[in-house]
Amino acid sequence: MSSEILSVLEYMEKEKGIPRADMISTITNALKTAAQKGISSGQELRIEINPKNGQLNAWTQLKVVDSVSNPRTEIHVEKAQAVRPGALIGETVDKEIDPSSLGRIAAQTARQAVMQRLRQFEKDRIYDDFKDQVGNIVTGTVRRRERNDIYVDLGKAEAIMPMKEQVPGEEYQPGDRIRSLLMEIENTPRGPEIVLSRASPRFVRRLFELEVTEIADGTVKIEAFAREPGYRTKIAVTSTDPKVDPVGACVGARGARVKTIVRELGGEKIDIIKYFADPREMIIEAFKPAAPREIIIDEKTHRILLKVATDDLAIAIGRKGQNARLTSRLIGWRLDIEEFKAAGDDPRGNAVASLVKAYTFDAAMAGRLVDMGINSPAAFEGVTAEDLEGGGFTADEAKDIIARVTA
Repeated sequence: MSSEILSVLEYMEKEKGIPRADMISTITNALKTAAQKGISSGQELRIEINPKNGQLNAWTQLKVVDSVSNPRTEIHVEKAQAVRPGALIGETVDKEIDPSSLGRIAAQTARQAVMQRLRQFEKDRIYDDFKDQVGNIVTGTVRRRERNDIYVDLGKAEAIMPMKEQVPGEEYQPGDRIRSLLMEIENTPRGPEIVLSRASPRFVRRLFELEVTEIADGTVKIEAFAREPGYRTKIAVTSTDPKVDPVGACVGARGARVKTIVRELGGEKIDIIKYFADPREMIIEAFKPAAPREIIIDEKTHRILLKVATDDLAIAIGRKGQNARLTSRLIGWRLDIEEFKAAGDDPRGNAVASLVKAYTFDAAMAGRLVDMGINSPAAFEGVTAEDLEGGGFTADEAKDIIARVTA
């Protein structure tokens, strides 16, 4: 038995990395617990394993008495002195027993304890190996898909990429290589659960940190970030060194750096802009090449109204409102966009206003006159009361209009 124990200890230590002392403690505790529940019920046991040769020794702990009432837990003082000279009544002596007497159940329990400890150790090792990689990008191989979740082999462990963390439009088959962000690792009753993501904005941020050395060393800083996975990402950057262009550093020579990231993201568009603390400047920068004609900022409601020319409206809003949504998230303000209309863009309104101003007509009456074709004071030349009545005015209204115009 000692050779079997020694081989187990050596295997666990060399192949699995479990310390020998840890395994000895596991085996002895399992043997003791099983024996006390079984063949050695009611007895106090002490079990030791020699770490060098695997030798197993066991002792039953007995109380020294002058009259034995329970031979399983007590020993007569004369017999106790034979085991340990000088033993006194009330003390406890250890009487060595044959380990094989512990029983077959104790041996099976020890085996189960070893396997359970091995599984627990592997779970702990997986957790220790990956807990410091949270927030980093890892590479693995797609193993399978279950209920729209992707399971990825990371070598030492299996990870899961839930559907919500996948990028719309990306398809992976078993055996495909995949890079993703290690979002979190949780200890569950079944072992550590490693969660991956390609949809998180942190995935793109980490790609920039890996690709752009200026971001990695702190020269360029990503101040704001917004992403719609698979479609578009907007980032705002600043530089701590006035000699370094933050946007140029992220784009790279001939766009090399950002192209590498775009390829990794399957063609997702990336907009890189310079960051400004002032929301007005940020709006102007974020909507280029569209040029806002008017920006109204409401500090109380944390809302911005942006007015753009008709030609720039589609650019500012973006496909299905994407550009507007991303910009709103980027600057952290609620954003409303509407078409800009100059004062001269409303001919009827301007005509009504000119008549109201010239003759103090009410707006409704001025509107009726404009609808007749009388859109300025000069247009009244040659107009008679009969003409106005023919245009739908009553006799009294026509008379009043002519009186005001000729006064």
